[in-house]
Amino acid sequence: MTQQQLADRMKRPQSFVAKVEGGERRLDVVEFAEWTIALGADYGDLLGPVLRSVGGEDAAASRC
Repeated sequence: MTQQQLADRMKRPQSFVAKVEGGERRLDVVEFAEWTIALGADYGDLLGPVLRSVGGEDAAASRC
């Protein structure tokens, strides 16, 4: 998927996607959910590894 295609699905400018991908901008929780929905992904599946990396296996299980 191109940046433009993702931006179109999210109803955002392409520059928004480019800034996130380039590390110039971070996503908040709502934007993260919108991003994953636009990609057709499950945000819980994507967020689990992040939670495990900061709080261990138990933290991820109790939060997702």
